[in-house]
Amino acid sequence: MSEISVATAPDELLALAVRVAREAAATARRMRAEAIGDVETKSTDTDVVTAADKAVERQVVEALLAERPGDGVLGEEYGDSAEVAPGAIRWILDPIDGTVNYLYGLPQYAVSLAAERDGEVVAGVVVNAATGDEWTATRGGGAWRAGRRLSGSVRTTLDQSLVGTGFGYDARRRAHQGAVLAGLITRVRDIRRFGAAALDLCMAAEGLLDAYFEKGLNAWDHAAGGLIAAEAGLTVAGLAGAPASRTMLVAAPPALFPALHDVLVELDAAGGP
Repeated sequence: MSEISVATAPDELLALAVRVAREAAATARRMRAEAIGDVETKSTDTDVVTAADKAVERQVVEALLAERPGDGVLGEEYGDSAEVAPGAIRWILDPIDGTVNYLYGLPQYAVSLAAERDGEVVAGVVVNAATGDEWTATRGGGAWRAGRRLSGSVRTTLDQSLVGTGFGYDARRRAHQGAVLAGLITRVRDIRRFGAAALDLCMAAEGLLDAYFEKGLNAWDHAAGGLIAAEAGLTVAGLAGAPASRTMLVAAPPALFPALHDVLVELDAAGGP
């Protein structure tokens, strides 16, 4: 195990995360034209991973460990870089969240980077690499975009709510998620699927979406965005008292969460493959 980095305050961790994420976003933008010609597949033919995913992750890991060699990094492409001791920082990284959008040139893909201490995310940043839009949060310090503190949607009824979601790549899971969607769509204003969980959570934090839910998210999908949503005042949790996890993540203002939660339970949204 590497030497443990000296404990750092959340705002200092955030400053490092923002700098590193901005540089990573610039790399993703720069590489897109050449990266789309070097595509592999992960779980299915529709789940693409580009050369840029791997290059951006390597860049971020090297930048973080150059300044904080005792930290660990959990990244989507290469997994855990090192075991971390109690009190040490583990960074949680999605190098390009929204890889299919990236492949097609849709301006909805992001670098997501969070700092976790003893299992609790304490700082996070999400940068839309296509546009430069940026959301940040520290534990207890609020969620922010462009100098404005975020407070989520003021909507109070589910039938007037715009709800975001996403779908897995496995066909069996998609079939189940489609059935859930069919049961939900008549009970809400409308549903949106943008294809990047980190950005969905940031839009919910900003009130551009009234709420968001998804089954199958990994830690790197929601670590930074989940903190941003929570610090904007949203309830971020699973169903039936469970924490947010791969089984289910729901992010909604406290006034909306119970109604959305109950409908998702009724529709067995956390079930299926």
